Amino acid sequence: MSPAVRTQTADAESAAVPAVMGGIVVRRGLFARLGEAARVTRLSAPAGSGKTFLLRSWISEGGLADRVAWVSVPGRERDPQRFWISVADALRDTAAGARLVRAVTAEPDLDGWAMVERLLADLGALRDRIWLVIDDVHELTSSEALRQLELLVMRGPAELRFVLATRRDVRLGLHRLRLEGDLTEIRATDLRFTADEARALLEAAGVALPASVLALLHERTEGWAAGLRLAALSLAGHPDPERIAAEFSGSERTVAEYLLAEVLERQPEEVRQLLLRTSLLDQVNGPLADVLRGRSGGEQILQELEQAGTFVVAVDARRSWFRYHPMFADMLRFELRRSAPGELPALHSIAAGWYAEHGHAVEAVRHAQAAQDWSLAARLLSDHMLGLVLDGQGATARELLAGFSASAVPADAELATLLAGHEMTHGSLEAAERQLALATGESASVPADRRDRFEVVLAILRLSVASRRGDLPVVVEQAQRLLAPANAADAPPLVQGAGEDLRTLALVSLGAAELWFLRTEEAERHLEQAVALARRIGRPFLEAGALAHSAWAASFRSFALAVGRSTHATELARRHGWTEEPIVAVAYLALGAIRVWQMRLEEAEPLLDHAERALRAEVQPAAGLVLCQARGMLALARGHQTDALAAFRAAERLAGLLVAEHPAAMLMQAHMLQALVRLGETGLVEQALADLGEEQRERGEMRIAMAALRLAKDDPWAATAALAPVSDGSAAVANRGWVVQAFLLEAIACDAFGDPTAAGQALEHALDLAEPDGVVFPFVLTPPPELLKRQARHTAHAALISEILNLLSPQDQEGLDQGSLGGQAGLGGLGGWHPPRSEGVWGGSWVGPSEGIQPKEPLTDSETRVLRYLPTNLSAPEIAGQLSVSVNTVRTHMRHVYEKLGAHRRAGAVERARALGLLAPSPHRA
Repeated sequence: MSPAVRTQTADAESAAVPAVMGGIVVRRGLFARLGEAARVTRLSAPAGSGKTFLLRSWISEGGLADRVAWVSVPGRERDPQRFWISVADALRDTAAGARLVRAVTAEPDLDGWAMVERLLADLGALRDRIWLVIDDVHELTSSEALRQLELLVMRGPAELRFVLATRRDVRLGLHRLRLEGDLTEIRATDLRFTADEARALLEAAGVALPASVLALLHERTEGWAAGLRLAALSLAGHPDPERIAAEFSGSERTVAEYLLAEVLERQPEEVRQLLLRTSLLDQVNGPLADVLRGRSGGEQILQELEQAGTFVVAVDARRSWFRYHPMFADMLRFELRRSAPGELPALHSIAAGWYAEHGHAVEAVRHAQAAQDWSLAARLLSDHMLGLVLDGQGATARELLAGFSASAVPADAELATLLAGHEMTHGSLEAAERQLALATGESASVPADRRDRFEVVLAILRLSVASRRGDLPVVVEQAQRLLAPANAADAPPLVQGAGEDLRTLALVSLGAAELWFLRTEEAERHLEQAVALARRIGRPFLEAGALAHSAWAASFRSFALAVGRSTHATELARRHGWTEEPIVAVAYLALGAIRVWQMRLEEAEPLLDHAERALRAEVQPAAGLVLCQARGMLALARGHQTDALAAFRAAERLAGLLVAEHPAAMLMQAHMLQALVRLGETGLVEQALADLGEEQRERGEMRIAMAALRLAKDDPWAATAALAPVSDGSAAVANRGWVVQAFLLEAIACDAFGDPTAAGQALEHALDLAEPDGVVFPFVLTPPPELLKRQARHTAHAALISEILNLLSPQDQEGLDQGSLGGQAGLGGLGGWHPPRSEGVWGGSWVGPSEGIQPKEPLTDSETRVLRYLPTNLSAPEIAGQLSVSVNTVRTHMRHVYEKLGAHRRAGAVERARALGLLAPSPHRA
């Protein structure tokens, strides 16, 4: 190493001092600990941890220069006499010591024990506190000198404080002081720089990094002072400091040279070989180290290295497993590649075998891949893939799959099954089916002793593909095989120890498939069985998945029960770190959809966002279809008809990925038709209903869409006829929310043709059904505020009515400016359909304004322009866009129009304007 480089890479405990002095990094927390410490302080940390700099800056910051005796022990100090002379000289340099400590000169017969007694006698009269700081105590290799120092520490006066800085713990009998409360210990974890301190250190060197890059650098160095200082030296003045910081590691030249010189080269050859050969491991224990180096004694070496502070850290309480500091590990791997590159494949193979033998499957696969032994890696992963998935380690499994060479795939049937599973969750169903076909075609190549396991894996994959494709018959067939008793003729040969795992998985898959086909009772029964079995066998991942799907199944009969199960599933997932796993996405989806029905939209949206992140609609089209439906309902609840249609059309595309017509698609189509009605596209809706088969048209949801269409076309009698089978229960619907909407539309229709008693009864039925689960979405979708206000005077649901009215904005209550089911009156008028009031308004041709009827006050030109848009389905913001004015301006003009025309809502204003001849009559009434 050149002198220049040696100067740059000197120990951060000394050479780094000038670079960060001046108050840039003031570690006040550590200063306080030093100032308030017990009589003896041990500062023990590896090289480059900043021990020396901390002590020197503490002395400088506290103005303690004349009260501190500083002794630096030279390398491998073996001479007690020289050591004690330096101690005496340092004490004499303090203000108090200068008066008390006698000078000492070197003499052949000078005894260290006598020196200690002399110092104790001299300091007996000490009244002012002084600190004896001994730096690099680990270099004091004379056992006699250490015992003498221990004596001084034990018998020293109360005002003589000791600070012992060392790279490793030395034998000084300090355990007695610890028991007596006279020992303060500051170790490597205490000396690590925080992210803020690291930023200050770098900025002192003129280096400013983005927070993300700084966080990465801080993580790589683990706050190691020398590493940060060397990083600052590398980054200062560099044209691309962000790239250098992101790539900074222990193999960087200055870091590697520092660690080689200060740590590795100081070790005996046996220790160096252990460190190098085990550097390819993330963690190491004694037996594994012994296998890799071909000799015993590894555990003792590792424990001694950890105790000596050479960047070896115990990771368990028994100190049997260890890891290396990231930058130290980088340096060791770099040195191994440089010095013995040909040994790497063999070392990885040995490690893979040891890990496999001792049940560490993930590590075994990784090292088999590193050795490029693809067959071994595929066999190991195949043996443990199911366990990884069922343990919720799907991310780890995906990482291992990504580690295979592309050339290894075509020739290995077992690897093809693994890739099929990966594609099924994070790729595409088409790719999964291709891999499954490849595995089936190559099944003859699977060894006989592995054939049973292979066949079980194929059965699971076929079940999963069928479930995602919506192929219920195949799901039932494959699930029944997995659920069959072990002695049944068609039962698959279950993998040893995995029988109940597979039964639970089959129950979850079967219940999920039944759920998507709205066989909710069967689904709930199978999913409850899966929850109970998963709990019994200790599989929380399967329990969370079963609970998530069970929550959705329960939502068809009780929102409260579904919320409880969803919450339980998401909490279980949160505890285990599985919140982004596809299997629990349904819990967030179920809860989000319920919140839409309850009009708790601020809660619904993030839940649906979470569900969308966790599942991939392309490989879970049934779940994706339901998610799009919920998104569409959310848009409808906010009055965004166009967004709702976009969501429903996305659901249609996903429905095309299913092998059979999905019941959820029918619900989505019914929602879509109602959105089109609200946009005034009644002709499209008529055609769509006409194109349906008779069985489809008879579904309750389609009858509700038809009723909305008939009300929009001012035919309340046809609306009630369409709703009758829903009201009497003969036309099935998916859940209670649809029945609520049916009775609500019936109430509006009855009110429209002048039967307030029937209207009140129907509305009360709707409220009866809505109250238990708080289903208020239908009342916002087709709001009847006038009916609700009348009903509030004689109902058991006054609080619910108040909640609904509070949800409706003033604009909604004045005329649904967010769009309507009908163009003017009808359902969009909020008060139901209004019958003709005069031939002059509703006759075959427009005859001009009614005689004797005039506005209270003439409309301004701006108000007239706004009035012309009120018969349309444009919302206030959309009208503002048409007129190039603000939304507030439009709403102000609308309010003035209502006042001048004597109307209370948008539909009433339109009707009044037509009566006054300010607007042409409704085209569809001509």
